[in-house]
Amino acid sequence: MPDPFLSSEDYAERAHQLYNEGRFDESFGVLRDGLDVYPFSAELHVGLAYARLVREEYIWARRSFEDALDLDAEHEDALVGYGETLLKFGEVGRAINSFDRVLVLGYSDDHDLILQAGRALFREGVVAAARRFFQIAAESHPESSEVMACLGFAAHRLGEEEEAIRLLRRALELDSTHAEARVYLGNMYYDRGEFEAALFHFDRIGPADHVDQLAVWRLIELKKSIYGLPAQDPELGPWTQRLVDLVGETDAIDQLLSELEATQPDGTVRDPMQLELFGTLLMELDGMRRRTSGQHRVTTRGGLSYTGTWEEIVMQMQNDDPHWVGESLVGYMEHVSRRSVMETGVAIPATDAEAFVCGSAAAGLLKIIR
Repeated sequence: MPDPFLSSEDYAERAHQLYNEGRFDESFGVLRDGLDVYPFSAELHVGLAYARLVREEYIWARRSFEDALDLDAEHEDALVGYGETLLKFGEVGRAINSFDRVLVLGYSDDHDLILQAGRALFREGVVAAARRFFQIAAESHPESSEVMACLGFAAHRLGEEEEAIRLLRRALELDSTHAEARVYLGNMYYDRGEFEAALFHFDRIGPADHVDQLAVWRLIELKKSIYGLPAQDPELGPWTQRLVDLVGETDAIDQLLSELEATQPDGTVRDPMQLELFGTLLMELDGMRRRTSGQHRVTTRGGLSYTGTWEEIVMQMQNDDPHWVGESLVGYMEHVSRRSVMETGVAIPATDAEAFVCGSAAAGLLKIIR
């Protein structure tokens, strides 16, 4: 209920505090109450606009930002938020103009504002423009790990892989605890086939601080393949549990796969190969939790079907490969893994039969039916 004894600044401060605590609905209510008393407060309109942006009420957010700018055309937070909202409607040119207006007003050294504009553009795939704002932020804040990481993300998306690695390493030199940069760099090394470097970076982050399912899955597989750890090794326990925490219940795997979003920590969209890896991740996680030793069935891209335990399936696959009949099972798995890296860029674990079959599915060589 509105309190006429509170100033507009009091309402704005209270709403901001609730917003920072993640209590968005309460923040929204305080702002609405405040506007009932102070309908011409640009600050309260800006706060309401951001609350609506969080609630994904983009049409209403746009209107609130426009109301704020009608009251104060040079409100820097309103200009950036308005640009971010315009991007949701595909109005890239107008959004960039709104962001550029902030620069004209002299806020180019405002670290948070400029990064907000750059990240908004980056999320919507306007990468070249995003990099321009990251570069502006870097001019004023060259020692900011976050700025260097954002520049690295943009360089990678623009195909400048070596520059991306240099920038991400610089971000980690500035702040070795920057988990987002470290995970991104680890995934880049993994995709390049530099698995020991990938594991080094993945393993520098504790399980509780890992928020990327793909990175945790890759870490587990790398520990098994590089260190020769069995799937049940106690060292893998915290990582397996973290995977459970991140993915959630896997009793309805098909439903999870259909609803799983393909967005990375930096806002980019995963490619189809990574989505394939997520499917395998869920199936393998289910296996970690159930640990059943029943029969499984897989089909290959060539239409062949194999049924049996994981080891029996791999033995059948080996027997159908004329070049490896009579050779060791481990040698066969290692051969397929090396070939997969060259052909698909995906490393297939060769530590045990179950990991090999799941990795083969991740590489697109076969499909696990059950």
